[in-house]
Amino acid sequence: MCLHGFMDTWRTWELVLPALQREHDVLAPTLAGHAGGPSLSSGITDTSLADSVEQAMDDAGFASAHVVGNSLGGYLALQLAARGRAESVVALSPAGGWAPGDESYKDLLGLQESIYAAAKAAAPHADALVSTAGGRRRATQYITANYEHIPPELLAHQLLGVAGCDAALSLTEHAARVGWSLDADQISCPVRVIWGTADALLPWPFAAVRFREEWLPHADWVELEGVGHCPQLDVPLETSQLVLDFTR
Repeated sequence: MCLHGFMDTWRTWELVLPALQREHDVLAPTLAGHAGGPSLSSGITDTSLADSVEQAMDDAGFASAHVVGNSLGGYLALQLAARGRAESVVALSPAGGWAPGDESYKDLLGLQESIYAAAKAAAPHADALVSTAGGRRRATQYITANYEHIPPELLAHQLLGVAGCDAALSLTEHAARVGWSLDADQISCPVRVIWGTADALLPWPFAAVRFREEWLPHADWVELEGVGHCPQLDVPLETSQLVLDFTR
């Protein structure tokens, strides 16, 4: 199971899916409240997104799965592991790892709100924006260090996905008010954490402190030198190999 990040869609996995599908049946849902995903009409709680993912697993007949998640999806993958639904977890720059008392996450939430507003303004011009190298660099500046290999059509889709994330502001408001919690003691499956050293959204190592020191000190940790926030887009071949080596 592949879980995307905040304001993204399932298509963030498009460049790694062929390799993953050679060895696994893959479920890559779009998260609730995101463009193309189920609604969050009943409101947002600490468990809303994980509950929706569990429902998707149940509907697909997945009692458990190897779970790969990026950013918010990495955090959700760990929540699923704490519920006993994961055979293993590969978390790519998972959200929620700031040290207790570190309120820099509020700056990130503010940045994400500005990204959301900019995407809504740019959405009518998405195809034109990604038709130039400069536009593609603008579209990927927060998510990848390398962008030349990413198809323009995929980047246009992602921009529209950000603009169409109806629950974006409700989710950032909830995160600012409640923060992140994890029943890490309940995680018994193998966990690999992958983090790019050029992550512009969740900077390494500061955004990983709680994972490294409190929640997941015994996980398998992999640093990707010069890679950004979304390794599945930035270095898809290396990322798929890191996932498959671990699931094997």
